[in-house]
Amino acid sequence: MNRIDADWLREFDEAMLGFFAIDHAEAGMDERELSWYADLPPDDAALAYGQDYVMCRIDAFWPSPGLGRTT
Repeated sequence: MNRIDADWLREFDEAMLGFFAIDHAEAGMDERELSWYADLPPDDAALAYGQDYVMCRIDAFWPSPGLGRTT
């Protein structure tokens, strides 16, 4: 099993929080499970994890920042 790079993990957690409002620890991911995604860029890994576990993205309910609302 490969050791998880600290920078990758930080960026992965940021992506997880941005997409799903949860980080790897809150998701219950251990080093073994993280290693399944560590070959992907952090954003892609977070999205792949969310897809694998059928997680609902937070922007499904709230629009992403920067998307203008028409009123």
